[in-house]
Amino acid sequence: MSTVDVNQLLNQMKQMAALADRKPDNSLQNPAGLDFGEVLRGSIETVNEVQSHASGMAQQFELGDPAVDLTDVMVELQKASVSFEAMKQVRNKLLSAYKDVMSMQV
Repeated sequence: MSTVDVNQLLNQMKQMAALADRKPDNSLQNPAGLDFGEVLRGSIETVNEVQSHASGMAQQFELGDPAVDLTDVMVELQKASVSFEAMKQVRNKLLSAYKDVMSMQV
């Protein structure tokens, strides 16, 4: 693939991303001030909080707390499981994208 093709591909990807976000193309600028690392860290912390909450509810149920219902515990445990699986899939996609970028020839 020539350099011209790579540049055209990158421009097309930027245009498509801008159309998907319904924002003008800002050419790799970060107007919102969002840092990818911070967003990822926040997501991991959220998953951790969901898992901790579910674990706490399960422990309260096991100890016989009458205020904790079994259905609520099961729903919270499923939420924790789904959020962890989603985080794991995002991690796998990020690793795959990183490997793809690293194996590109420039």
